[in-house]
Amino acid sequence: MPKKDLKEPYRPSNQSIRQQKLTKKTIPFNNQKEEAMHIYLIAFVVQLLFLLVYFKVARYFEIVDRPNRRSSHYVITIRGGGIIFPIAAFLWFFMLGYNHQWIFSALLLISAFSFYDDIKPLSFIIRILIQFLAVTILFWQLHLTELPWYGILIIYLLSIGWLNAFNFMDGINGITAIYGLVALGTLAWLNHNIDFVSQQLILILIISVLLFSFFNVRNKAKIFAGDVGSISIAFLLAWFIILLIQKTGHIEYILLFAVYGIDSVITILFRLRRRENIFKAHRSHLYQYLSNELKWPHLIVSCMYGIVQLGINILTIKLISAEKISTSIFTFFFLVLCLVYLIIRFRVLKKLQTKPY
Repeated sequence: MPKKDLKEPYRPSNQSIRQQKLTKKTIPFNNQKEEAMHIYLIAFVVQLLFLLVYFKVARYFEIVDRPNRRSSHYVITIRGGGIIFPIAAFLWFFMLGYNHQWIFSALLLISAFSFYDDIKPLSFIIRILIQFLAVTILFWQLHLTELPWYGILIIYLLSIGWLNAFNFMDGINGITAIYGLVALGTLAWLNHNIDFVSQQLILILIISVLLFSFFNVRNKAKIFAGDVGSISIAFLLAWFIILLIQKTGHIEYILLFAVYGIDSVITILFRLRRRENIFKAHRSHLYQYLSNELKWPHLIVSCMYGIVQLGINILTIKLISAEKISTSIFTFFFLVLCLVYLIIRFRVLKKLQTKPY
């Protein structure tokens, strides 16, 4: 009988097996990347349409900022454009799983009252009570209420102080947009390695700030953030920085907000020395002296604040990454920043022939 031609069964080579495994891993990754791009595109389109509609609504209902003696602008400008920041956050909330419901309830509360304040000014007491309630919800969700009473008190003072500092600093074209981009960009970079919050949330917020920047980062801004913008973005940044500190144990990350913090605290101390009402609008911040009194272009001053904060962020991250930061180095770094700020402030005031206190 003739011999049958027996064929051995096909056995893939090791290289072929590796290639198949790599393909299986790559396809889901590519799908995830494509899905994320669709989310960002949808977020961009929705936010752009919302902002364009808001322009018409604000004009119709006259939600505008009229210049006064404390203003840094000279033409009537639409107020409340920063409403796009909480809108961006809620887009993420509805598109990606309704996460952190209590924190978003606090965001809705503080944003709604801040927007109402843009339309019809609220009393200081009501604003503080709303901020206190929103921050309390945030602390409860982040389990900060388990800390000792003095720790809770300090964090309350820092958080509510941060909300109002960000609001006070929102006084010239571009400063909120540029500073917000620096803060969110830094947090996005850190989050890529540390993963303390949803990266998609940060990126959707960055899209909202970029859209706002198109209308605000100009010599003649088309729109201002308003209280709804400055307070809401400050609340979100406070949430992110607390998560970052909790995840890493490095309180030194608070330096990521150093420029606004130092300018606000030192300005308040000078105003208290002059026995002024620190809760009333004023023109005593360094950026206001530079833009209003020395007539520096708004965008130059805003870029300076952003660049200085970016430099501080890079140095802070490098020190923490290299494990070369300690309580003494942190304190020294902070005091040096305060000293530099004071030197610049006194020189500016001397140039204006204005008493520093």
